[in-house]
Amino acid sequence: MADVAEPRADPGRRPHLGMQAGELDGKWYAKYWNPVMAPLPEHVREALALGPQAPPRCLEFDAAGTLSDAGYHDLENGYSLFEDGAMHIATLTRMPGVSPAMLDWWFWWHATETQRYKLWYPRAHVYAEWSGDPADRRAPYRERYIGGTSFVDEYVGSALGELAIRFVRPSRFGFSEDSLGPDEATAVCGVVGLSRVPLDWGHLIHHVRRVRDGAEMRSRFWMGGSYVSPRGGASLTGELETAADDVRKLGAEHARAMVVHCSQEMNHLAAFLPEIFDEFTRDEGREQP
Repeated sequence: MADVAEPRADPGRRPHLGMQAGELDGKWYAKYWNPVMAPLPEHVREALALGPQAPPRCLEFDAAGTLSDAGYHDLENGYSLFEDGAMHIATLTRMPGVSPAMLDWWFWWHATETQRYKLWYPRAHVYAEWSGDPADRRAPYRERYIGGTSFVDEYVGSALGELAIRFVRPSRFGFSEDSLGPDEATAVCGVVGLSRVPLDWGHLIHHVRRVRDGAEMRSRFWMGGSYVSPRGGASLTGELETAADDVRKLGAEHARAMVVHCSQEMNHLAAFLPEIFDEFTRDEGREQP
């Protein structure tokens, strides 16, 4: 897979939360903008109250493919901190009326326009830009985003991050493609980096599986510490070394904010995803990607 290219220069861009006047003019999906967000689920609040968990309770990245197994892991909600500065994040989101295919569609559809990205998390999402070949509209939804990079600006807690998320094949993270039939399961897998400098600093997985009333998403993040590395053959010196120091050890406050961020954005998405997906698929040719 190709290394991430730097996003195009946009010196006039100023991050802002929410929708400004006129931002949704002419957008068929404008009615799905809802800045009112539900409270954190009780199971997430309980996990945060427990504080950092023992590292042995966490899923090791090399065992990520076991998310396809039946049942649950020891740590489904919460966070842990490691001696090298790395952190592990886990959240469980219940999504009534949602299917795995809807999530594959969303990760393709939302990434090409800032307004779509803001629908997802009105309190934190600021900007989105897509880098990659135009999607083949005849391809399965998962194939439309794998191999591309989503450049996003978003707040995690009070910190604004400028990120590059490279979507990779689930098999690269240890999943069997046979376990991810679009009607039963999907795994959205990405390498997380910085968008302004060639530096990666973590991995993410959103594993989605069918349950009786819809789907459930089990999200995992491995960030900082040993997951920090230059990309594209860059040397870890100067500005890049400074950037690496900033993300090697983020601490408990950032880990807690990541749990909150993931839970809020995914629960908010679940509230409107079935309806927006249904409306889109009724007339998929109405817009260009």
